[in-house]
Amino acid sequence: MVIKSFQINMMKKLTFILLFVSTSFAQSKAYEFFNSFADIAEEVNESVVTITTTNTVQMDRDVQNFYRYWGREIPDEYESKSLGSGVIVDDENAFIVTNHHVIFDERSQKPVEEIKVQLLDKRIFEATVIGLDKATDLAVLQIEANDIKAVNLGDSEAVRVGEWVIAIGSPFSASLSHTVTAGIVSALGRNDVMNNLNTYQNFIQTDAAINPGNSGGALLNMNGELIGINAAIASGGGRANAGIGFAIPSTMVKKVMNDLITKGYVVRSFLGIYMQDISEDLYETLELQTRNGAIVSDIVEGSPASKSDLVEGDVIVSFEGKEISNGSELKNLVSSTDPGSRVKLGIYRDNKKKNIYVTLEEREDLVAATTNVNYEFGLLLENPSEDLINKYKLNEKNPSNIQGVIVTGVENNSPAEEAGLKEGDIITRVGRKKIFSTKDFLSEMSKFDDESKVLFLVKRGSSSRFITITR
Repeated sequence: MVIKSFQINMMKKLTFILLFVSTSFAQSKAYEFFNSFADIAEEVNESVVTITTTNTVQMDRDVQNFYRYWGREIPDEYESKSLGSGVIVDDENAFIVTNHHVIFDERSQKPVEEIKVQLLDKRIFEATVIGLDKATDLAVLQIEANDIKAVNLGDSEAVRVGEWVIAIGSPFSASLSHTVTAGIVSALGRNDVMNNLNTYQNFIQTDAAINPGNSGGALLNMNGELIGINAAIASGGGRANAGIGFAIPSTMVKKVMNDLITKGYVVRSFLGIYMQDISEDLYETLELQTRNGAIVSDIVEGSPASKSDLVEGDVIVSFEGKEISNGSELKNLVSSTDPGSRVKLGIYRDNKKKNIYVTLEEREDLVAATTNVNYEFGLLLENPSEDLINKYKLNEKNPSNIQGVIVTGVENNSPAEEAGLKEGDIITRVGRKKIFSTKDFLSEMSKFDDESKVLFLVKRGSSSRFITITR
């Protein structure tokens, strides 16, 4: 009996010890896990910036007349201020990535007049715009700053639903800068967030609290790497967070950022098809073998698709061996592939699977439609359009008859202003090369070294003259 009692007591003690050890181990792991949030915040906070913008807004004449009718006077213009966030991605050149909508004024269709960047250490710098891409809602800024820290770029392709993430930004006001929130990845590949056909959407969805002002801020994985730029929220009609936020994946950010920095515009390929996602009705009516993929509904004449074996009714289910679930996913994969690439498309035709090869081409129409900014000289340039012809009372009636790019903005005290450039001028040559688009302008400008003098031929009214500006 004594031996049995001893055994029972020993079992109780052993059980207690095991429970104590396992509980202590679990608590230690939990402490270690949650402490890592603090470690990441301390590591990355320096790389996140607060962006404040100022813009002069012209008051609508009809609104003014309405108030005057009732005996009230309102000013012709007022100052508009807004807030956003950004992430330092290159500490050597002080490049910052943010959202296009943070620094672009939709009313004037121009970047805002003043962009200020505040760092964690309270230093404030005026930023210049390196490039804009409305299609992905991304922009690249640059500041003249030393002793700054860039974030490490992560691989958004490796992100999994359910993993923990951290968001850092400046919600609501600059006084709330570097707010850190945590959550999980709720979904991947969200593409129906913005109702715009001319956008490239492949959002990471998260329930980490993201609010107005967080736009352009960082979404980080548990290694402290940037896996997304926070861009949008779904708030159920309100302005506050409702647990549904969206971030642009880092793979897209990296591609757009590099193109904007090196070329001034984003290089995109196109296939040349009109496509539809597979609805339940189409699945049943066409007796398809899959609900994933995109149906080719039409092929653009002269496009890469028209030069391949693709035909209307083909169901594209993979791109270079990667399965696709819908047309938006295919569009993103095509656009991010280098022009000139020969790609393999997996298709179903008559319920039989086969491969089609297509050589992609650069999407020139998007380049031509893009407003490009070159703030080295303080210039805003656009391709000719009917609106600009009317606005500046140009001699030509047809945009296609105008050879060159139109100056639509000149910064005060900039090299462009000092050289005598004005809004409405048409730049027809860079160096000795004729230019026909903003793409040509940026391509020619990339051939000049820093500090070199660049010769421009500028048309104003019925006369032309040469000017030089130092790059």
